[in-house]
Amino acid sequence: MGNFDHLIHEFELPLSNPVLIFSLILFIILLAPILLKKLRLPGIIGLIISGVVIGPHGLNVLEQNDAITLFSTVGLLYIMFIAGIELDMFEFKRNRHKSLGFGFFTFIFPLALGIPICYYLLDYGFTASILISSMFATHTLVAYPIATKFGISKDQAVAITVGGTILTDTAVLIILAVITGSANGGLTPEFWVSLSISLAIFLLIVFLILPRIATWFFTNLQEDRISHYVLVLSLVFFAAFLAEAAGVEAIIGAFMAGLALNRLIPHTSALMNRIEFVGNAIFIPFFLINVGMLVDLSILFRGPDAIIIALTLSAVALAGKYIAAFVTQKTFRYSAHQRQLIFGLSSAHAAATLAVILVGYRAGIIDENILNGTIILILITCIVASFVTEHAAKKVARDHDNLESLETEAPPQEENVLIPIANFKNLEPLVDLAVLFKPKKRSFTIHILTVVKYDSEAEVNMQKVKRKLDYFVQYLSATDTTLNPVVTFDVNTAEGIIRKSREVMAEIFIMGWPQKRTFLSRIFSQITETIISSTDKTILFCNIRRPVNTTKTIKVVCPPNAELEPGFYYWLNKLRLLAAQLRSETIFFCSKKTRTGISSIVKKSIPPIKYHAFPDLSDFLVLAREVKTDDLLVVVSAREDSISYHGELRKMPEKLNKYFKDYNMLLIYPGLKDEVGQSIVREKQMVTES
Repeated sequence: MGNFDHLIHEFELPLSNPVLIFSLILFIILLAPILLKKLRLPGIIGLIISGVVIGPHGLNVLEQNDAITLFSTVGLLYIMFIAGIELDMFEFKRNRHKSLGFGFFTFIFPLALGIPICYYLLDYGFTASILISSMFATHTLVAYPIATKFGISKDQAVAITVGGTILTDTAVLIILAVITGSANGGLTPEFWVSLSISLAIFLLIVFLILPRIATWFFTNLQEDRISHYVLVLSLVFFAAFLAEAAGVEAIIGAFMAGLALNRLIPHTSALMNRIEFVGNAIFIPFFLINVGMLVDLSILFRGPDAIIIALTLSAVALAGKYIAAFVTQKTFRYSAHQRQLIFGLSSAHAAATLAVILVGYRAGIIDENILNGTIILILITCIVASFVTEHAAKKVARDHDNLESLETEAPPQEENVLIPIANFKNLEPLVDLAVLFKPKKRSFTIHILTVVKYDSEAEVNMQKVKRKLDYFVQYLSATDTTLNPVVTFDVNTAEGIIRKSREVMAEIFIMGWPQKRTFLSRIFSQITETIISSTDKTILFCNIRRPVNTTKTIKVVCPPNAELEPGFYYWLNKLRLLAAQLRSETIFFCSKKTRTGISSIVKKSIPPIKYHAFPDLSDFLVLAREVKTDDLLVVVSAREDSISYHGELRKMPEKLNKYFKDYNMLLIYPGLKDEVGQSIVREKQMVTES
């Protein structure tokens, strides 16, 4: 009987058992989006409505305790951090005037609309009207996960909305500081000096110190991948704390941390996958459920005044954001779908809105009616934002797909990458690099190949190799990349590699850099020379001395006539992908004709491309003073008898090994296939036969 009473006590409302509470929330996170999907509604709405139902103002299953608040705060900061880390900084800088424009519009129109309505219609004082209207100007990126889900987080409309969010929320929080400071009689010159100094110190620490800490950590602890994730979270929440200490909201700190670490976390990396997975699976749903728990629907039954105020606040908030989105669309000539996307992302009110109103309520500037009306406003705007964003995101994603199909950057078939490996110590950086080459719209498989000598111990050696490869199967699963470990027997290593490359239809070889000089002081062994001469595929030799994600600039050296090689388009497109993932500027050292060839393919490039004249390969060593430790040096070579081959290229591996062995570098041998798959080797054979 005692056990039965204890069981009943565990289920008394509100629940107090932390294990049961956590289990319930996980079931909600699991089931709510699934049920809503059946009804063709955004999953976010299910989480918010679930919070309404189980919250203290609903069935009182859960109370708003410190644990719920903690997880909710983490979720909000996570949303802002992901928004910062996914923001295309080069696109943002190139269109910063648009972000400033939208930030101004989404701040001024809700304010201009709200002040007269609050002052004349709702009969509040001037100070209260400004505070309430500033609440209309804020917005929370509740619907941002929807944009991420549809793969449009880099769309310009999303980028300017994210940028505008920070600008308008910062402006509102400054207004809040001014109003509360004025109410407390503390709006003095010392207040402004203190705020300015603290913000300057905050920005200095976030943008100068945090990236250096992360770079050092990634460089010196390359193998401990779990600690990379823990480090990133530590820096994000430390930045959020610093923002609060500086006098602004923690969400500003989380977003700024995302911007500061933006370049160090490539979008297709295992680290980025972990960040998004944990956030979308746990923390962000916690925040959405907590938003619902704040809503008190009983407010609507407290008389007509409460209903009128709640509906008026909601209508003004949505109208102000729609006008801002409409003016932004017309000003910057966006599509109607992008206007809906901007409106959807910027119309949700949650954390910042509640922060403004709670401060005003505690200071006695606004009354309970506005506080209660704001809670209803949060529910209405979050639901509207979710619907509008999901509808618009589908249309924008479809527009992107149509545009990409017209550009035909890559054929639709599967792309296969082959990594022949003998020394497993060098495999991990090669795999990390290969993942960064993964295209958006093609299936992508990495084949790790080990050739085992066919002798008396062949089977034993094969089992050893397979055990070593198991780790990389697990490692690559964190990047959503298909890995095919291949172990084969062959007396001749080079022949085994070539044979398997044909079987898997590999388009590119990614190979490690030779670690020591070989016969006759040549850098490349006979095996390597055989592979180069016997295959028509693109080959990359990689010397990775520090994590590739710490690269600031990619410097590419091209021989004259490189643009005439059949594999020119393929390797150039791979470098474009790499630069986009690393958010790195690219500098080409090439002749005028090669520059023209590059420009004809890369018409609009983000990150930007620069060109330097470097047509004479005999002067290659002058490049030594141009390359820095955080650069990636890429040298494009050529096979003998190909159109861009030059006698100096024969000495290139030795020069690179002698002068640049401590730098990250790639040596590219372009493929001998054109875009329609015609092999130059085959054409030469046909000419000879005829």
